[in-house]
Amino acid sequence: MGRRKATSLLSQSPETERALLVCVHWRRDGWDPQSSLAELAQLAATAGLQVVGSVVQHLPHPHPRHYVGPGKLAEIANLRDRLGYTVLLADDELSPAQLRHLEDALQVKVLDRTALILDIFARRAQTREGRLQVELAQLEYRLPRLTRMWTHLSRQAVGGVGLRGPGETQLEIDRRRARERIAWIRRQLEDVRRHRERYRQRRRQQRLPVVSLVGYTNAGKSTLLNALTGASVLAEDKLFATLDPTTRRLELPDGQVALLTDTVGFIHKLPTSLVAAFRATLEEILDAHLLLHVVDITHPKAAEQAITVRRVLRELGADRFPTITVLNKIDLLAPDLVPDITARELGLPPNAILVSARTGQGLAHLRQRIAEALRAVAQPVSVQLLVPYREQAVLTLIEERGTIEEQRYQAEGILVEARIPSSLLPRVEHYVRSAPDNA
Repeated sequence: MGRRKATSLLSQSPETERALLVCVHWRRDGWDPQSSLAELAQLAATAGLQVVGSVVQHLPHPHPRHYVGPGKLAEIANLRDRLGYTVLLADDELSPAQLRHLEDALQVKVLDRTALILDIFARRAQTREGRLQVELAQLEYRLPRLTRMWTHLSRQAVGGVGLRGPGETQLEIDRRRARERIAWIRRQLEDVRRHRERYRQRRRQQRLPVVSLVGYTNAGKSTLLNALTGASVLAEDKLFATLDPTTRRLELPDGQVALLTDTVGFIHKLPTSLVAAFRATLEEILDAHLLLHVVDITHPKAAEQAITVRRVLRELGADRFPTITVLNKIDLLAPDLVPDITARELGLPPNAILVSARTGQGLAHLRQRIAEALRAVAQPVSVQLLVPYREQAVLTLIEERGTIEEQRYQAEGILVEARIPSSLLPRVEHYVRSAPDNA
């Protein structure tokens, strides 16, 4: 099966599409509708849309048929002639029925937040892996919505001899082709995952510690990577400026050498399909000895953004990894405000470090803290683990990062006595039978 690029649901023509934003405020997650719509407007601008207005409705939950209530739907329809919008952009992921009924009622293109993020990812993906990951997420998102529009899969001629089974409709053909494509992409991404794992194994054998940058999109992770390592990774003031992981050599004040890895940024209401599709890339986080959680301290929703990042890390199983919180962009604050910043007020660790990746302020202190943290997480601990026979990869990881002192074969698995660096504990804690001994 040949190569295929991830596709866009938005027009690629020079004429800019005009978007009306609509938000049903029903979540109680700390985000007010104005902040959520401001971020949606940023996403729209990143995708090349011109925002011409916005509508908010407060409901206990979105309307099951039209997302908004009937009265608000009539108001949105009346705005069409006045604002001339050609796209309705919803701030939540819509069900297939909601999409269909909104398009029928308004006679304009309807997109939701998930489709918009996928569209941006489709435009930004540069590597073969990135394009495959985005296309997988797009296909899984669009499959239940096939009755609306399916433009990027080829069509078979209606009634062509030998082209379809008895009674098979065009919709069934499209669904079958989509499922076949999904299966093919998953096989390709599994090959990518295995390749990455071999690369990580070689990296572990070199015994170089890995530091992963995590954070909300546009928090300044790529700029910080460049500032700490002297790299020249693309760093733009845009959402999702970089999608593919980048690793560079980091030299620390005490002579240690580490690998610093930048990963895709997170975002409020990050589509589940994207977390799943990018798991091969995000597994880089799970191989880290230390996380640097980069927070844009100038953002009015810095605390909520930090909560979003921690939630995604929890979904990935990385929420208990050793972490340094980095409050970035302090050069954009008034000088008299910087001493008043307290991470505790933002719900962040009190030992967070203030830096400016752009000007270099605070980077010497950050390098020192990284060195200290890596020395701490390298301290070996003695553990006893019970590893199921089917999970030999866990034994391989222990052998690469630590020392196996004894193995005993039991009915339910392999009982292992080992000494491992404390940074590895979050990865293997599920198998630990006895508390670590730091002696």
